[in-house]
Amino acid sequence: MAPRSHPTARQVRLGAELRKLREAAGLKAREVAAFLNSTSAQMSQVEAGIAAVSAERIRRLAAHYACTDEAFIDALASMAGDRARGWWDDLRGVLPQVNLDVAEAEHHATFLREIVINRVPGLLQTPDYARAVFRYMRPELPESEIAPRVEYRMRRRSVIGGDTPTPYETIVHEFALRIRVADRQASVAQLRWILDQIEQGHVTVRVIPIDQDGFAGAGASMVYAGGPVPRLDTGLRDAPTGVVFIDAELQLNRLRTLLRKVEEASLDPTASRDFIHRLTKEL
Repeated sequence: MAPRSHPTARQVRLGAELRKLREAAGLKAREVAAFLNSTSAQMSQVEAGIAAVSAERIRRLAAHYACTDEAFIDALASMAGDRARGWWDDLRGVLPQVNLDVAEAEHHATFLREIVINRVPGLLQTPDYARAVFRYMRPELPESEIAPRVEYRMRRRSVIGGDTPTPYETIVHEFALRIRVADRQASVAQLRWILDQIEQGHVTVRVIPIDQDGFAGAGASMVYAGGPVPRLDTGLRDAPTGVVFIDAELQLNRLRTLLRKVEEASLDPTASRDFIHRLTKEL
């Protein structure tokens, strides 16, 4: 199979986990290549996510590395065997690769937790809200580029809908809920949409009021995506160069701590629902 020219974040993660296992076993790439009757170059491609690897080979490698975490090995094997196209593949070449990587990460997450300070979370945006956001981008985008971005944002919502929605909890600042990115009608419709999702029981929303004391997390925006096992959890944070995927355990622990601190500053789900309901009458 020809090497991939643009591996996805999920493929890169699989390769990185295999590299970590090899390094933990104290083995060099050339030693493992000899065990597999392969080459060091091919091993490097596998560990960079450039070359595909079979589930059977992953199990052979795990045994060679003396890894006994069966749940973790099964999860890696599943990642290798999952080659089905997702809806995001329809937008390949239309949107940047990072957008597709985000959709894929959300699709495979066992749960999603998010912090948003200055905007309604993407998974809860209405079409009018999303369109207003994209129209405000600089440099300005033509309608031919806005339309697929709105479509992308709406299709992402599938993870929190349907028969088997992914558990989703978001902490959002009152500031984000009050900003009129379009007009009053769109803002009220946006809040009502959020309330509707809450009432359906598959979404939990916590609000941080503007007058909340002890909140210094203005730069706390992030997404925490649960993996099939905790070792495969993923953090996503915005950076000047785009979304950064975080998988190092030390950094993930920091994100978990951040989630705890921000949650402590937020209202409980019931109070948050009532808060949003009042806001729809104030706007």
